[in-house]
Amino acid sequence: MSHRFRSAFVPHDLPAPIAGAAQGPLAGLTVAVKDMYDIAGTRTGGGNPDWLAAHPPATAHAAAVRRLLEHGATVIGKTVCDEFFFSVTGANAHYGTPVNPRAPGRLPGGSSSGSAAAAAAGACDFAVGSDTGGSVRVPAAFCGLYGIRPTHGRVDLSGAMAMAPSFDVAGWLATGPGVFRRVGEALLEGAVARADVRKLIIPDDAFAEADAEVAALLRAAIAAMARDLPAPTQGTVAPDGFDRWRESFRIIQAREIWGVYGPFVEKHRPKLGPGIRERMEFAATVSERDAEMARQEQKRAREHIRALIAPGTVLALPTAPSIAPRVDTGAEALESFRVRVMRLTCISGMSGLPQVTLPVGLVAGCPVGLSFIAWHGGDEALLDLAVKLARYVGGVAAP
Repeated sequence: MSHRFRSAFVPHDLPAPIAGAAQGPLAGLTVAVKDMYDIAGTRTGGGNPDWLAAHPPATAHAAAVRRLLEHGATVIGKTVCDEFFFSVTGANAHYGTPVNPRAPGRLPGGSSSGSAAAAAAGACDFAVGSDTGGSVRVPAAFCGLYGIRPTHGRVDLSGAMAMAPSFDVAGWLATGPGVFRRVGEALLEGAVARADVRKLIIPDDAFAEADAEVAALLRAAIAAMARDLPAPTQGTVAPDGFDRWRESFRIIQAREIWGVYGPFVEKHRPKLGPGIRERMEFAATVSERDAEMARQEQKRAREHIRALIAPGTVLALPTAPSIAPRVDTGAEALESFRVRVMRLTCISGMSGLPQVTLPVGLVAGCPVGLSFIAWHGGDEALLDLAVKLARYVGGVAAP
């Protein structure tokens, strides 16, 4: 197996593929699974060897894994992720950084980095990750894939490691729109809010967060898609700027991840990689009062965003503000990158609304993703939109 394939998978990978049902909508398709979902008989590592060593093998499959197998998919392996999912770069100090096959020498994006790398390398037909603060959307954009963060609560997360339950969702990535949509038929549960896409908002403030070349490519992509989209309306998504939302997201996330992993960190003192260690140290300092104030801000943000994105409305925006940073990017530059990313990804996180990213084109030879956010329960409409817009994907040239 070549390095670009092997780098996507954990050292404690499955001894052999797990075959799915002989018949079903995913029969004949292969899937790689982020190392946070329990797979019966194997240990779940969450990106950290000390966590892996401290926990026994799972006795049952996670709900999402079980549903995929029941719908016919064959699970081929467990993929590398950022430690405790607490990053958007895709680097792992213990297992290495999965190779980005579509942008060699650049980060794959995280925390579902191995899942994205495996799908982009053709090692599987689709891959499953999770998304709290951008962990499917960012690697999908950087690796030239379709990716979705579903409506919060629409995919069963039982048997999966948590990060920040207020924001955690399962998500998946694929190279093609047909498979991408079919996975939704297997995983999405709960209330569907069906509506035709009748209104398209292009938020100038979100586009202003992106590098000029990225924003220009994405605007060109939207223009090329004009026949299959409603006439666009210019708008603003965050009237007071994104940083209040981003900071509130950061506080809630830190409080919740410490609630999940703090006892383990304090007892076992696991080795944590750079960036993760500092964020865990910060998480330990966040008080419940801090978190409660942030939750009030989240409530206001959610009401504002959901009022803006009513059924039938979609918001188009850059998935990430830049192309993938180089693998050797320094810590200070990566922290700045993280802040910029979170300004865009917190829109869906704070509101609980679904978001898809489409691999529309290249800037400087690197993939760029265009996102659409839909209304609560509008996941199926987004998956349908991804299929409808597939003819434009990958063919948009930088202006």
